[in-house]
Amino acid sequence: MNDIAQEHPPRPSRRWLKILLSLVAVAAVAFIAVAAYIVHNAEPLVRGRVVEALSERFHSPVELDHLDISLVRGIEVRGKGLRILYIAGPTQPDHESTRPMLSVNSFAFRSTFKELLREPMHVANVEVEGMELHIPPASQRGPLLKPNGPNGQTKITLQVDKIHCKDVTLFVETSKPGKYPLEFDIQRLDLTDVGPNQPFTYDAELVNPKPVGQIHAMGHFGPWDSVEPRATPIDGDYSFDHADLSTIKGIGGMLSSTGHFDGQFGNITIDGTTDTPDFSLDVSNHPVPLHTQFHAYVDGSTGDTTLDPVQAHLLHSDFTARGTVIKIHGQGHDIALNVNMPHARIEDMLLLGVKTSPPLMHGALTMQAKLHIPPGHVRVAQKLELAGTFTIHGVDFTNPKVQDRIDSMSMRAQGRPKDAGAAGSDRQAEVQSEMTAHFNLAQGVISVSDLHYEFPGVLVLLNGVYSTDGNQFEFKGHVRTQATASQMVTGWKSWLLKGVDPFLQKNGAGLELPVSISGTKGDVNFGLALHGTADETPQEMKKDLKAKRAAQKQQPPPQHPSR
Repeated sequence: MNDIAQEHPPRPSRRWLKILLSLVAVAAVAFIAVAAYIVHNAEPLVRGRVVEALSERFHSPVELDHLDISLVRGIEVRGKGLRILYIAGPTQPDHESTRPMLSVNSFAFRSTFKELLREPMHVANVEVEGMELHIPPASQRGPLLKPNGPNGQTKITLQVDKIHCKDVTLFVETSKPGKYPLEFDIQRLDLTDVGPNQPFTYDAELVNPKPVGQIHAMGHFGPWDSVEPRATPIDGDYSFDHADLSTIKGIGGMLSSTGHFDGQFGNITIDGTTDTPDFSLDVSNHPVPLHTQFHAYVDGSTGDTTLDPVQAHLLHSDFTARGTVIKIHGQGHDIALNVNMPHARIEDMLLLGVKTSPPLMHGALTMQAKLHIPPGHVRVAQKLELAGTFTIHGVDFTNPKVQDRIDSMSMRAQGRPKDAGAAGSDRQAEVQSEMTAHFNLAQGVISVSDLHYEFPGVLVLLNGVYSTDGNQFEFKGHVRTQATASQMVTGWKSWLLKGVDPFLQKNGAGLELPVSISGTKGDVNFGLALHGTADETPQEMKKDLKAKRAAQKQQPPPQHPSR
């Protein structure tokens, strides 16, 4: 018996292990039960705190469809279907079902009971997906819930260190007739130090739809004005990179822009610069560097912009523009600018706007004009309208044939016919000319009226039309010379013309003749205008030009002999 007892001694450690495991299991069950009880009872508590805090913060009823709480890692809260009905009144009060001003598809945050129950209620980080915010027009404010705290302060305040938002859509409503809400699709939005009665810091990234490009903005927003959201202060710095201008029909180039803005949401002042090293119009396809510096005012409720001013530098030309850019829903923008060019070069403008290369002429340009680009999904060159006056000093033509004819005419008009031959055949510019005119550009054709073209010995008075593709032009008018007809030639021709000098002397000139200048970029024709046509208006010549174009299109293509 003693041997058996010695072989199987009692093992109390196993017994205590079983007891311990049983206690652990009971404790685990109890913990799970307690946790379940806490979660079950915490859900309405936390839900109530969240809803009450947001309601007090925004003075609005708040709806929350679903809230889940997990205690695995502290308190983890996940919610779905959050709606704040109005922050400053419903956006569309006339509708039977008012759209909430702020809605969130889902949100999540972690915290502790201590943080949720303290004043102010504190949350470190909130993750938000699918936010939609509607800013109502000032004339459509709805009823406001007044704060319940003393001195108009809210009873519960909410402090959030950081809110990280994905897929945010901002709608800015307007009550202006014919205007539709502005829509901004924001891919990423980070809000920092979000609390009551204080501005918060934002960091946003979004893709601009037209021209397509990436916008990054950082700054401050708030404190939120719940009575009039458009009065909410805003400031920041932005960068706009890789903006592809070819997404706008008729223009091209890759634009970048940086700047600073501040003001109120409904009236923002922007100062910035743009750089487009390869700006072009498709009518010419000649890329040129364009730099601008601008001061602008933006109505945040409509997207309408006032430019005052834009200072631009293109190649060797400087100009200033002032005006408005009005957003037209579904059609684009209506741009109306007053343009002043005190120091420009005509060759720069021709290179940008005319296909002919090299440009037809060189010279110093001053211009005052009204620029209008109406909305519509057509090429910029087709809808661009430009009307005004210009003066060109020191004109010389890049086509040696044209310049030689000008030089030869100048020598004869000054009474120096013996020098005309050499001046008209040396391929050098002997004289420079001055040009002033009224012009109107529309539908790809430039109409010129009251053109005064003057060079030594000659004054040319013309009206005309010029196609921006450089293919056709026509000018008609009168030429007045300093010398008489007999003084412009030598030998027997001079003696012969002395008898007709009195008949050709008009308006104080030694000679006045009706002239016509027409042709294409490769073939220029000078001659006397037919009787009665020298005084044609640009409108009449424009019709003639269109008729010639139509006739050319109907002509069959040239037949090449078979080899």
